[in-house]
Amino acid sequence: MTNNYVLRRLRYTFNYNDQKMVAICALGGLEVTPALVNTWLKKDDDPAYVRCSDHEMAQFLNGFIIEKRGKKDGPTPPAEFALNNNIIFRKLKIALNLIDQDILDLLESAEFLMGKAELTAFFRKPDHKHYRECQDQILRNFLQGLQKKHTNDSTAQKQSEFQAAKGKFENKKEAYKKNKGKPNTKPFLKPKKETEKVVYKNPKFEDKADTTPAKPERAKISLNKNKKDSQTSNDKPSVNQSIWQTSSPKK
Repeated sequence: MTNNYVLRRLRYTFNYNDQKMVAICALGGLEVTPALVNTWLKKDDDPAYVRCSDHEMAQFLNGFIIEKRGKKDGPTPPAEFALNNNIIFRKLKIALNLIDQDILDLLESAEFLMGKAELTAFFRKPDHKHYRECQDQILRNFLQGLQKKHTNDSTAQKQSEFQAAKGKFENKKEAYKKNKGKPNTKPFLKPKKETEKVVYKNPKFEDKADTTPAKPERAKISLNKNKKDSQTSNDKPSVNQSIWQTSSPKK
């Protein structure tokens, strides 16, 4: 993380103009011009961008502490010539008069969770056994939570919302051109492939129609009683015929 990034975030968070930034630098013993401050606050890819050195950043942070807490009796502490995230984090904590729980709440507002033991390790001396280096992600989330707390209606937030809405409109405009003026189409959705419907068959159970043999057909039974009686009467002999057939002639 660059010193210029921290300067930009602090400037937008507290809504400082170039003259105010010059005054804060003067409190830390650094004499600069508004033109130089303007080059520090430009984006990294801008041709007029100028890098802020560690010594200049340390002087600005010392002036920021005096701006927020007031000047103490005695000489101003000397500014460091080499900075890291731990020193920047500690100076911001002193300037804003934050306790550990306040910092944890700011990190939580930026959707970053951390324990108190992990946080206190950043503010220990480098030769301490529990000392831990502060990563860019942690300092970035702290600055983000700080900005959310102090600039709910700031110009920076309104500008970021405007840029997001503008980008969304440009995306819709490009999608509208690609689809030849069809507003109901959704260019970001891939068309579904036409696939045949697959019916699942359990391999453990075979089709009964293929394995079971065909059953023999049953005899049909007629329900017409008259027809059945006529058929049975024709088949059976009469009573007289049965008597003559069974009886033998007397001798």
